Amino acid sequence: MMVPAALMLLGALAAVVAPRLLARADWPDREPVVALWVWQCVVVAVLLCCALSMTLSAAAAWAAVRGQVFAPAPHGVVEAYALSTGRPWAATTAVVLASGGVWTGAMLVREVVRARRRRRLRRAELLVRAPLLPGEEPGADPLVVLEGERPDAWWLPGAQPQLVVTTAALRRLKGRQLDALLAHEQGHARARHDWLLHCSAALADGFPQVPVFAAFRDEMHRLVELAADDMASRRFGRLTTALALVELNEDRGVFGPCPTPQAHVPQRVHRLLTPPDRLPAVRRLRLTAAAALVPVIPVLVTFVPGLRALG
Repeated sequence: MMVPAALMLLGALAAVVAPRLLARADWPDREPVVALWVWQCVVVAVLLCCALSMTLSAAAAWAAVRGQVFAPAPHGVVEAYALSTGRPWAATTAVVLASGGVWTGAMLVREVVRARRRRRLRRAELLVRAPLLPGEEPGADPLVVLEGERPDAWWLPGAQPQLVVTTAALRRLKGRQLDALLAHEQGHARARHDWLLHCSAALADGFPQVPVFAAFRDEMHRLVELAADDMASRRFGRLTTALALVELNEDRGVFGPCPTPQAHVPQRVHRLLTPPDRLPAVRRLRLTAAAALVPVIPVLVTFVPGLRALG
């Protein structure tokens, strides 16, 4: 009955060590897409450790569950896991972890419902501010221009993503700067960054006492912006993208001494103007492969006793 405990220990170790290692590393800002992948693999590994530990604990606590989990396995494999030695605390562990899983699902559903509600409200507001022309269908136009005195641009995710730009932004941004802004927002839409933001928000809201989930949410908000900046700068240049960010945000006080909700904008501009050297392709590949192996480790730990029993 040591495997469920080893899985819980492994999950706790990953939840504590991985965020600290990523916070100390200098490469996430240089390769935000790779960093997004690494964060996802770490969180999946933590959740997988909990799910596998719950399954084995339930198998140890209840014979009916054990019969379903180990139905095709030989008798020697079942004995290798020593499930009968952990019954006093196995039921409690299984129930606690199962409750956490149900709570996680509930938080994900709540986040999706909230996101859809916000999306409907924003689309309804768009219809009020930019009414449809005769014969025009809702969502048919991927670009919507709104009258507004404040330069702004955003994208509405969904089955038919829409880019929304105010007339003030069109007046202030000219030529390639406007193209860079649109490319930035299109980068969000193509990479489906909204799903990352929703999942990270659901985990952080559902488990506020778990630091790895809070760090996951904060890093997702930061890294998706860096990734979209890189998508725009590859097409239209770093200077053009930085100038577009400045023109779009200079009236919001983000470049002043007082902190604002958009305090990350100056850091993004500085990163674009002083671009860090990208990692070599070989190292990017190694990081990607190493991150992909992280969720495999809990699976290997789970199957080690069974594989040994099979010889």
